[in-house]
Amino acid sequence: MKKWLSILGVFFLFTILAACSNDSNDTSNADATNKGDALQIINIGYQKGNTLHILKETGILDEAAKEKGITIKWELFTHGGTLMEGIYAGAIDFGHAADGSGIKAQASNKPFYYVGADAPNPEGVGIVALKKSGITKVEDLKNKKVGTLKGGNHHYSTVLALESIGLSANDVQWVYPNDAAQGRAIFETGQIDALASYDPFFAAAELETDSVTLINGEIDGYPNRTFYFATTEFADKHPDLVQFILEKINESDKWANENKQEVIDIMSKALGINNDVISKQINRRTFGASEITEDIISAQQKQADKYLEIGLIPVEINVKERVWTNKN
Repeated sequence: MKKWLSILGVFFLFTILAACSNDSNDTSNADATNKGDALQIINIGYQKGNTLHILKETGILDEAAKEKGITIKWELFTHGGTLMEGIYAGAIDFGHAADGSGIKAQASNKPFYYVGADAPNPEGVGIVALKKSGITKVEDLKNKKVGTLKGGNHHYSTVLALESIGLSANDVQWVYPNDAAQGRAIFETGQIDALASYDPFFAAAELETDSVTLINGEIDGYPNRTFYFATTEFADKHPDLVQFILEKINESDKWANENKQEVIDIMSKALGINNDVISKQINRRTFGASEITEDIISAQQKQADKYLEIGLIPVEINVKERVWTNKN
């Protein structure tokens, strides 16, 4: 009897050891599979006429990603607000939007990271008024209707322009169209007195309407930077790919600076916009992407504080809290 108990004991011991060994092997294989899983698709959001649109048209990122076994899927958004919704909803992994879009998203406590910034482009925003309106300078905007996408870079530059001559955001009647196309329509039909806009739509309004440009250029040190954003999951899990994308943006930007006429031709065809309009947009800017520096954060924080002051965001935010630093 003792002999049989001893044999059974040995049998059960080997069974337990074998089971533990199999569990260990399964876990090891699972870990190996997870670590070996390469990201196969990166979803990138872009807007018409911006640097990511140029990157898309050049094929620089697509070709480089293909060598890594990755497919780039491009998603078009009408403006920065909808693109940011794509970011924090996880519909896209990476995208590009103006400064105000990031501020509003953070004020709504949405998850995202700032991962890079464009070179300043102060001439890419401005205000136009129809000549027949009699408006010739910023001072004439008092009590007038001004159209702008709410919280956009051109909205902010308009507020700064008003303040620079002693007016405030409350001294005009703001009209908020849904997008740039609607803004242009209500401007041309006289439903608003002036239009604040951004390139290429601002350049189009300057060239295609009988208008006068009220402001165009740096106001109160405003750089008009647009930013590169990523989901927290994509940036945290794939910091190498974030850096990879930014490197390819820089490559595309360098090419764009050296080949502006080719960029004009490509973008004019892609956008279906007059070559002269795209030429005006491209020739008044310098392309280039960089990491987020303290100076860039400071300018963005100043803008966020102004948005709080004039009621465009409901709470105070600390921009630095959303700046991506995990670059391991």
